Amino acid sequence: MKTNNITKGLTFLFFTVSILDIIGVAIHNSLLQAIFKPMIILSLMALYYFSIEKKNNWYLLALAFSFLGDVLLMDKNNLFLYGIAAFLLSQILYIKIIGSQLKPSSLKQKITAIIPFLIYVIILLSILKSNLGEFLIPVVIYGITISIFGVVSLLNYFVSKTKISQVLLFGVILFILSDSMIALNKFHEAKAYYGVAIMITYIL
Repeated sequence: MKTNNITKGLTFLFFTVSILDIIGVAIHNSLLQAIFKPMIILSLMALYYFSIEKKNNWYLLALAFSFLGDVLLMDKNNLFLYGIAAFLLSQILYIKIIGSQLKPSSLKQKITAIIPFLIYVIILLSILKSNLGEFLIPVVIYGITISIFGVVSLLNYFVSKTKISQVLLFGVILFILSDSMIALNKFHEAKAYYGVAIMITYIL
């Protein structure tokens, strides 16, 4: 009962700090963002730690890199590349976690999983390439990595067809959407609604 109360409290904390950060982004309040954005992943790590009996330390490490990425990306200019690097390490760890649990799949399933994310990364990079400059190689590497994250998640769904794999795939697609909007906002065309949309998709 005590553990259940803790997880309920941490779930409430996670959604509270997430909403407060979104409000901070919406009203352009840097203080609210500085306080609550780092707390999003920290509260999620705490929730995972107290909710799961058999913990995956690789997942906790991936979340730690996500926390670092969140902090670094609060400086959208000087530390942007370091923020991308932190999230790149998170993606690599997520790929490792899902890949280690993948069941055998057919060649058709592999090709079907690759095609949509290959098309995605080609289209996105073609939109961004003229404005990337010195960020070209890091963004290409990140784009390829997050596409692989999508591929292994879709392949995982194909071979297991469970509710968990479905939710995971949905989460990965939201993550890719969030990162794509960050890239479009910085390297293509900045739009007022991107800030809130990025955080909503990221939090979900």
